[in-house]
This record gives sequence, structure tokens and C-alpha cells, in this order.
Amino acid sequence: MPRRPFEPSDTIDVLPPIQLAVLDMAGTTVADDGLVEQAFTRAIATQGIRAGTTAHEHMLDYVRATMGEPRISVFRALLDGDERRAHEANQAFERVYGELVGAGACTALPGAVETIESLRGAGIYVALTTGFSRSTQNAILNVLGWYDLVDLALSPADAGRGRPYPDLVFAAIMRLGLSDVRAVAVAGDTASDMLTARRAGVPVAAGVLTGAHSGDALRKAGATHVLNSVAGLTELLVEE
Repeated sequence: MPRRPFEPSDTIDVLPPIQLAVLDMAGTTVADDGLVEQAFTRAIATQGIRAGTTAHEHMLDYVRATMGEPRISVFRALLDGDERRAHEANQAFERVYGELVGAGACTALPGAVETIESLRGAGIYVALTTGFSRSTQNAILNVLGWYDLVDLALSPADAGRGRPYPDLVFAAIMRLGLSDVRAVAVAGDTASDMLTARRAGVPVAAGVLTGAHSGDALRKAGATHVLNSVAGLTELLVEE
């Protein structure tokens, strides 16, 4: 189906139809099943922090609270800004996560593929975003066979900064040639996804309950809608 032409409105209070859906990956369209925590535990062990210790539990709490943010930023915060150690831990994390994905521990969440297909069929672009590195994102896309499923896939390195900054949303808008942020919807399972959406100024920030954070946490971070899963996006975004 051909894309709907974008027609800027002359009236600022009339919203244009949604032209782009920016969707998170792990926890939103891709099942996490504890992979992030497994990879983190093995990665932080390279820095002498062992599972079962108080330090590890405190760090794991921080990882859960910052789900969706770039992993390198998380490791910098946990390792007191020590750049060398943060990069070592991040490299270990990406390696372990990639191994888990390659071993078949990565699946699409129910309804994700059908939702993406229905959005694109309605003329809405779909961009996938992540807090992982480009190489890890590519590994996930390869395992799932999603390269041709979406219009665009972006990692923090493609945008400048990751969540909760708005850069990933703006990068998707520019690469796909849109000219109005009000024609964009964002969906994700974390508070950082919602902060990103609100800071970008999009009208739809849809939190989903299939991942890291609760409905209350998503609403506090600025969610305009809270859905049981990404499957609810079709009814929300596609005009009858």
C-alpha cells in the first residue's frame, strides 16, 4: 500500500495522522526472558562483582530501573565513571547477550509481527530502536529475520545519544523524511522510553506491560496510553 502523503496542517491544534511508529525492541516487540539480567551478571563479574553479593543486588536493581537506556551509560554509572572498566563490562555484556541470542534465546513477543505488518499495511512507517549496540541489534534482527519487516532500525550510535534523550526519535523522523513530530507515536516498556517520547514532543507515548516496568511507572514517566502489549497499537493508531 502506498504511503499516505504528508500534508502539514495550517491549524496548530489539528493533529496530523500518525505517519511513524517508533517501537522499542527488548520487552516491547522482542521477548527479554531475563536475557539482560543474565548478560549483566556475567559482564559485571569481569569487574569482580559476583552474583549473590550485596553489591551485585544493588547494581541489578539499578539495571532494572534503567532498562532501555544504553548499556554503556549504565556501566559508567555503576563503575563510578571509570571509562576503561565501563567499556570492558559493556563489551562483555554485548558478547554474552549476542551468544544468548545466537543460541536461540530470542523470540518475538506475541502479536508483534502482526502489529508491525498491520501498521505498515496502513501506510505507517515502523522504526525499531534499542539501547543495545548496533552489532547486538543486528544479531537480534538476523535471528528473528526482521530486516525486511520494518522500515528502519536504529541504535544509540546511529542517533548521537540513546534514551532518555529524544535523539532516536528525531533520527527516525529525519531518515524517513517526515516533517512533523506530531505525526509520530512511540511505544516501549520502560520509563526511559516514555521520557524519550515526551521529550521528543510526540502526541502518543504508549507504554506496554510486557517488559520491565509497571503501568504506574510508565504513567509517571509520561505515558499517554498503557497497553497490555504492542498488539494494542493497531487499534490505537490505525484510522478506520
